Amino acid sequence: MTMDDDSAAQLRFYPDGPILVRGDFELLDENGKAMAAARRTIALCRCGRTAIPPFCDGTHAIPQRTRAS
Repeated sequence: MTMDDDSAAQLRFYPDGPILVRGDFELLDENGKAMAAARRTIALCRCGRTAIPPFCDGTHAIPQRTRAS
């Protein structure tokens, strides 16, 4: 597989951000059932704060409020 192969799935991990998945892939839920991916490039959440799991909605970029001591 070469980097020029547009059909091969590629994963790119961004610090403090999502995992981008590009190319041909099959997305499965925890039971092995296929999930619809509307695009050839998707962003998977790593922070756990997304409103649309398992996809990233950009919530990781919003500063978290901390309780005053």
